[in-house]
Amino acid sequence: MAHINHKPSKYMLNLLHVLDPFTNEKKGIVNAIIEISAGSINKYELITESGQLKLDRVGYSSMAYPYTYGAIPRTWDIDNDPLDIVLTNITEPLIPGSLVEARIVGGIKFIDNGEIDDKIIAVLADDKRVDHVKEIDDLGTYFKTQSKYFWENYKALKKSNTGVVEKFLNAKEAIAIVQESEERYKKEYEPKLEG
Repeated sequence: MAHINHKPSKYMLNLLHVLDPFTNEKKGIVNAIIEISAGSINKYELITESGQLKLDRVGYSSMAYPYTYGAIPRTWDIDNDPLDIVLTNITEPLIPGSLVEARIVGGIKFIDNGEIDDKIIAVLADDKRVDHVKEIDDLGTYFKTQSKYFWENYKALKKSNTGVVEKFLNAKEAIAIVQESEERYKKEYEPKLEG
């Protein structure tokens, strides 16, 4: 499942730099490393250089993440972080640090404090309960309403009016963002890697 092209090692691998973004590009299936389970108010993030999970910030309100959240390996977004992925319709919490295969159904063009910080929206690739979800519109109007509200208000008690959802993207547009982020990773981040 992990598709790791690496010899066995006695050292822990940093999956952000070892795994390919796509496991099946034609079907829009990507690797995703889980950082936050739905229901958490705290923001956890993988340390890009080492791969460990750290508490990035304590939640400032009781507003919890409405979905599972993570990062796509070997991608580099315009905000100088791995590309974010949101997994929806999860029936049981996923353990932070775990690796899943996710099928892209859309995305969010998001501005965070003046920076582009896109979000890819996906479902678990092998969950038959979401086979009918092919595009973001299949998630319903309320999904978009809730997502817009969350992203525009989750940091409001710290610094209000810093998040703006510009628009929702279809699956094809979201896959293109992953491809662009993969190319940006190869050009901007990969040359910095040791070894």
